[in-house]
Amino acid sequence: MSELLQIYWPLIVAALVLGVAIAWYVFNASRKTRVTGTSRDVLDEGAAPAERNKALIDSAPAATRMQPAVGAAIQPDASGDDLTRIKGLGPKLAATLRDLGVTTFAQIAAWDEAGIDRIDSQLGRFQGRIRRDDWVGQAQLLAQGDDAGFAERYGKLS
Repeated sequence: MSELLQIYWPLIVAALVLGVAIAWYVFNASRKTRVTGTSRDVLDEGAAPAERNKALIDSAPAATRMQPAVGAAIQPDASGDDLTRIKGLGPKLAATLRDLGVTTFAQIAAWDEAGIDRIDSQLGRFQGRIRRDDWVGQAQLLAQGDDAGFAERYGKLS
C-alpha cells in the first residue's frame, strides 16, 4: 500500500486539488443572485385584494373587546364560565376568548354569523373551529344547564 502511495502521490494530490476546486466553484456559483428585470405584481396594476382576505381586512383589531349585542341582558359574572367544557375549546383558546371579552356560555350562545366571523378572524391558526365544532350549539345547551342534552348530542362532558 505504501509503495502505491509513493508512486502515485502526485496524481492523488492533483485529484484532491481538482475536487476542492470543483466543489468551491459549485457552492460559490450557486450563491450569486442576478437581478435581470423588475417584477410586477397584480396589485401594482390596481387589482383589488382577494375576497378571502376581506374578513381580515375589515375586522376590528385584535385588541378590541367584544361588546354584548344591543338589548342583550347578558352580564358575565366576575369569574365567568369554564369555557373549556365546550368540546374543541382548550385552555389556549379559552384564554384568547377571555382576552376578547368572552367569558360566559351565554355570550357564545348569542353569537350570530357576523359575531362568529368577527371572533373567528381573531383566532389565528384556530380559525374555523367555531363552526366546525359547533361552539354556539354547545354553549346554548351549557348555558341552559342541560347536561343530559349536551351529552346526548356532543358526548359525555369531561
